[in-house]
Amino acid sequence: MKLLGIGSRLKHEAFGLGVVTNVTSKHYWVTFIENGLETIEIDSEFEVIEALEDEVDSVSFYDVERSLKNILQKWSDVSQVVPIADKWKGGKLIMEPGTATQNKEVPIDTFFHKITMVRDRIRVMEQKINSSNLDEAEKIDLQQYITRIYGSLTTFNVLFKSTSDYFVGEKTK
Repeated sequence: MKLLGIGSRLKHEAFGLGVVTNVTSKHYWVTFIENGLETIEIDSEFEVIEALEDEVDSVSFYDVERSLKNILQKWSDVSQVVPIADKWKGGKLIMEPGTATQNKEVPIDTFFHKITMVRDRIRVMEQKINSSNLDEAEKIDLQQYITRIYGSLTTFNVLFKSTSDYFVGEKTK
C-alpha cells in the first residue's frame, strides 16, 4: 500500500471531504471541510479523490523521541527518575560517630539520589560487560560480583517508593 502524501484529498464516510495535512506511521491527520481536524487510521475505509505522492516520513516525532529515550536509558549513565518513598521525603540521614565528634547530617533526598546513581551505573557496567568481547566464563564471573553488589545494597530498598526499583541480590534456594 502506497501512503498518501500531504495535500491528498479524500472522502470519508463519517467526516466528509478532507485534505491530508500530516502523516504518521499509523494515522493520517485530515482537515475535513465540515468536521475540522481528525485523525484516521491509515488502513481505514475512505475514498481517495486525489492522491499526491510525496516523500512521507511515516515515523512520528513521538516514535523517534520514545526510541531515543530507550537508547539513552540503556546505554548512558543518565539516571532515570526514581521516586523516594513518601515517608522519607524531606527527611535527613544522621550519622552519629562512636567518638565524641560532630554528627554528619545529609538530606535523605540527596543520599537517595546517590544510591540511585550507584544502581544506574552498576546497570550500565552490567550492560557493557554483557556486550563485551570477554569470553562467557569471564562474563559469568563478573555477573556474579554484580549480583553480590546488588545484594549488599538491598538494605537501601526501604527508601524506594516502588518495589520494582528495589535492589535484588542472589536468590536463596
